[in-house]
Amino acid sequence: MNKVMKKLYALGLVLLLAMALAVPVCASSQPAGDAGPAEETQADNTIGWKAIAAGIAVGVAAAGGAVGMGMATAKSAEGIARQPESEGKIRTTLMLGLVFIETAIIYALLVVILIIFVL
Repeated sequence: MNKVMKKLYALGLVLLLAMALAVPVCASSQPAGDAGPAEETQADNTIGWKAIAAGIAVGVAAAGGAVGMGMATAKSAEGIARQPESEGKIRTTLMLGLVFIETAIIYALLVVILIIFVL
């Protein structure tokens, strides 16, 4: 249980750091006294929120993919250690699974690119 708490604490610190670094994205480029056109400030705010959404989406996809790849590699190494004669089948299945995981991450990247440039 202690290891889990340490990992959760480290994850919380990383998320806090990411949010602290994302705060300048939401900062206004105009001083508070100069009220420009409402459309321009709304467009600037939209760009900031798109950047935050894109960063979170890619981060979650990459983190999920990394965890999945790590678990798959660990289980395949365990399977090869238990049954060395089935190494070829296990390795082939592992590579196929890693390709599918990486494809999901690439799809997330494409969705983020669409969020940034299309929406």
